[in-house]
Amino acid sequence: MKKYTKCAGLCFFLIIGPLLAFAEVRTMGKAWWEASRQSSGVSPSSDEVKEAIIQVFSARAFSWRGIFGVHTWISVKPTNASEYTVYQLVGWRLRRGEDPVIIQRDIPDRLWYDAVPELLVDVRGGGVDELIKKIDKAAKTYPYKNTYSVWPGPNSNTFIAWIGRLVPELRIDLPPTAIGKDWLGKTKFFSTTPSATGYQFSVLGLFGILIGVEEGLEINVLGLNFGIDVLGMNLRLPGIGRLGFPRTIGPRKL
Repeated sequence: MKKYTKCAGLCFFLIIGPLLAFAEVRTMGKAWWEASRQSSGVSPSSDEVKEAIIQVFSARAFSWRGIFGVHTWISVKPTNASEYTVYQLVGWRLRRGEDPVIIQRDIPDRLWYDAVPELLVDVRGGGVDELIKKIDKAAKTYPYKNTYSVWPGPNSNTFIAWIGRLVPELRIDLPPTAIGKDWLGKTKFFSTTPSATGYQFSVLGLFGILIGVEEGLEINVLGLNFGIDVLGMNLRLPGIGRLGFPRTIGPRKL
């Protein structure tokens, strides 16, 4: 009886998050061209703020994918620049024979097809221009751009995690719903965490464990992440994301 109770409990935790997340997904049954891509109003205008800025965002993925995971991207503006440049990876471009890594001038804080983005990192001021150069170099050396898989990776979140590990000053804490962030490659099993504040073990992004100052403790089961962030006073759950005290991300100096 205890065995069945444990199995039922595990199944409950595996599905409750995605079921609750279903309520947040606004694009079920909606065509992508009908969804909004307007600014969310999070990023400051480049006309008003002259200092260098780096911001990292996540938003629920489009359609049914948003039940389980998010899409992430990085926006940068060098000192005195009149526009932002956005770094992200989009899988459908690979199916068309195009480079899935997109580096282009764009609105930094767009809705991701109706989904309001969450700000994960906001770094400004002195020293940020050098980080922007490191981000650009990391993006252009991403090693998995010829392969894409929604689950368990490599995908858009693998791309941002790659940059985070190479630019540790960003301290990117990707949410547990960023499926693909733990994909380290077919033959690599150990690495720093995406925030570069700890270490992780991962097998093809399907099973693993990580511990870091930013992430806390997280266990990966079939690409679904469960954990606890003691410093942030949050649980980390599949589908739901962070559950606990709300995170306040404000401009940070290096």
